[in-house]
Amino acid sequence: MADRFLIDSAGTGGWHAGHPPDPRSVAVARQHGIDISNQKARQVRAVDFVNFDVILAMDEDNFDRLRASCPMQYKHNIHLFTQYATGRRENVPDPYYGGEDGFQTVYTMLLDGCISALEKLETGQDS
Repeated sequence: MADRFLIDSAGTGGWHAGHPPDPRSVAVARQHGIDISNQKARQVRAVDFVNFDVILAMDEDNFDRLRASCPMQYKHNIHLFTQYATGRRENVPDPYYGGEDGFQTVYTMLLDGCISALEKLETGQDS
């Protein structure tokens, strides 16, 4: 199914641009058979608002930052991840300052949400 969607990840801030994922994130992904070790962080670019039909923010702060930097005609493409995926409006927590268990919690939350979001996209429910 990967050839049907263009999927990318980017942050609203550039402080980690070019850096690999946190080693704890790499370890949790590896435990689930996913290799993210070669990924590099990047910052959201203006062209992303044009190139992507759906932009999902992990928390309210990033949602607000994306909406503030987005041209008016694309604001409808920006959604809070959990609200888009599950209908519940909640932030995906940032596990960076905690232990590995936080990374596992976020992985599970993202997996569940991504499954729901994929079902919406497959059926054409894009909002």
